[in-house]
Amino acid sequence: MEAIITVVGFLGAGKTTLLKQLTNRFLSNDWQPYIILNDYENAYIDAQDFIIKNNPKWVKALSGSCICCSGIDQLRQYINGIPERKKGVVLIEANGTSDACTLMEFLGVGLKDRFLPPIQISVVDVKNWQKRGEHNTLEANQIQTSSLIVLTHLENISKHRKTAVISSLKNINPLAEITTLELLDETLIPQLKPIKNQIKKLDHLQSHWSSCSIDLPKLSHLNAIKTICNNIPQHILRVKGCTHIAADNHYTYFERTPDGTVSIRKFNGVPITGSKLLCIGPRSSIVILEKAIEAGLQTKN
Repeated sequence: MEAIITVVGFLGAGKTTLLKQLTNRFLSNDWQPYIILNDYENAYIDAQDFIIKNNPKWVKALSGSCICCSGIDQLRQYINGIPERKKGVVLIEANGTSDACTLMEFLGVGLKDRFLPPIQISVVDVKNWQKRGEHNTLEANQIQTSSLIVLTHLENISKHRKTAVISSLKNINPLAEITTLELLDETLIPQLKPIKNQIKKLDHLQSHWSSCSIDLPKLSHLNAIKTICNNIPQHILRVKGCTHIAADNHYTYFERTPDGTVSIRKFNGVPITGSKLLCIGPRSSIVILEKAIEAGLQTKN
């Protein structure tokens, strides 16, 4: 039977990084992973990284809806339509504000018998765990139904902080296994069982925020990216973009995590939707993105 593994975690916790690691390890051990990516705006940008190494027919992007509610039927259709493989495994990345408990409650209903009951992995940013202010409840909710919790962002973290976070996680979900990216053994993941904790329900509306995207013109230099990110208010928790820089023929990808960190890298391939700037967070709007782009275009090198 084929395992279904859902990866959840707050915005910027490292879900895509974990998914890439799992995909690479499964492929190197002759597994055939089928990957489904969910995002509010443009899951196709992240999907491009997985198409490079995996069979493009086995990578699906589900944009514009949330798989914990409005997108659940489409997600089931995707899963039930997955072809049988000799060593198949389904990897699903939920968007960063998914109501994980609701997702796990409904995902397993109506799937074909060849699939095992879905299990969930939570990615926890140790540095920022429960430092989200009004969003702490959502972050805590996401680990209640997890069989495995993977700790990330451990750089320069004190032993005391790591111990405190682990204690907090065990208080919320005493049945979950806890590990790190470095120590993760992917061969054990298909053997994990669903967790049956007593669930504290989340107000479902807390997990649904506004989001938007806009075409992003070619930028003259990398400093323009930092200007754009710095001109998007902090209440916008997630910023992503992909465009050309000056005469470079390759696309450049960038993102800003909830703690304000901006990272920039070469983008693999060509984005299906072209150059885009997108954001996720309360009070997201096209006007905010337009003003940020204007500031970026005026930035001097």
